[in-house]
Amino acid sequence: MTATLAADRAVGARRVSVTRGYRFELVKLVSQWRIRLLVLACWIAPALFVAAVSQQSSLPVDTLFGRWMHATGWAGPLVTLGFAGTWALPLLTSVVVGDVFASEDRLGTWRHLLVAVRSPRRIFAAKALSSLTVILLLVVGLACSSAAGGLVAVGNHPLVGLDGHLLTPGDAAGKVLLAWVCVLAPTLALAAVGLLGSVALGRSPMGLLLPALVALAMQLAQMLPLPMAVRVALPGYAFIAWNGLFTSPAQLGPLLIGVVVSLVWAVTATALAYLLFLRRDFTNLTVDGSGRRVVTVGALPLAGVLAATVGVVAVATPTTGSGIEQDKVQRSVATAFAHLYRMQTTQLHRPDVTEAQLKATATCNKGGGKLAAEGPGNDWRCVVSWHLPDVEAAGSAIYQLDVTPDGRFVADGDGPKEVNGYFLVRTQTGDAPNPLWQFDGNVELLHTTKG
Repeated sequence: MTATLAADRAVGARRVSVTRGYRFELVKLVSQWRIRLLVLACWIAPALFVAAVSQQSSLPVDTLFGRWMHATGWAGPLVTLGFAGTWALPLLTSVVVGDVFASEDRLGTWRHLLVAVRSPRRIFAAKALSSLTVILLLVVGLACSSAAGGLVAVGNHPLVGLDGHLLTPGDAAGKVLLAWVCVLAPTLALAAVGLLGSVALGRSPMGLLLPALVALAMQLAQMLPLPMAVRVALPGYAFIAWNGLFTSPAQLGPLLIGVVVSLVWAVTATALAYLLFLRRDFTNLTVDGSGRRVVTVGALPLAGVLAATVGVVAVATPTTGSGIEQDKVQRSVATAFAHLYRMQTTQLHRPDVTEAQLKATATCNKGGGKLAAEGPGNDWRCVVSWHLPDVEAAGSAIYQLDVTPDGRFVADGDGPKEVNGYFLVRTQTGDAPNPLWQFDGNVELLHTTKG
């Protein structure tokens, strides 16, 4: 006898509404000590971390926007976002969602819950909505806490984007908020995978670990030299694609694709978990999951979704290979250098010059010219040239680049020392960080009409 048949036989009995079931499941979740600790940590720990790091002399320069934590409070929430997308959010979804159905199996309370609610559909809706509420509460806490810590410790100052242009405090706040909103999509995808694992695997600990394992697999895939179509089609790509918001114009193509793919995964995995839950026999307490059902109802349909999204992205976008090409790298480096050169000019109180007057260009090669100038690697070398008004000779500077598979690069100055050879520059008000010494950038992986 299935749960659906048992519910249908309860003729005339009043069913518990989804709203009441949602409140009941939400109280059950927040009454757990581990959930309360997570909520407390997400609302307090980021503020303390950002405030403490912002006051240190050594910054996490290997983290995106970490080098600007001394300059503006809006760098802190972006550093936190980078860490959250890699580690915190997958682990949080595992703890919150991976156990939401399995806990009933361990406690043996399914029959009591079915008698009280009298609708498996409403039980599933109540558990899914309560889990989503807790996850949203945790994400909002991470975002608000890190932003508050940065603003209190450093202040509401302009933020340097990934192409060197300066964002006003208002623009920075809007883009930081939008970046956090965008990572909700891959978080929902992992939460849906957690629902599916919790339903399919029952009391097995693999259900609890499934979202974290899926996130880890996607991170490892992003480190491999995969084609751009495969990389963007992974549901976790939106965890890193928010970088494109901080260029001018914004690189929205990969981000929009990543968000849509994540939402498709979220809907598909939730639907599979729902169907599997309705077909489950709750009268047999010894059966709470099936390895065969995990493969046939869970893994195979999601593998099909991945194959379909890879095919659609490959057809819709003309980019082939890694998307990291010589002309794109040269354009990104030259653009960032021109913006940052103006910042250095302001620091040194020199006559202002526009990007159009500088006419900055970059010539880049890979492996000393012995390798094809494409793909990620730490062996890129660029020579940037520019012109100053009323100066006949052109200026030049050398940079060593480390380009990652997702298009982010770090340009490390290699002379001349007057331009990018020192970490600090001497200004009229004292020493200040040299914006041209080392800077972050982002290669636009998808082809566009600009340039």
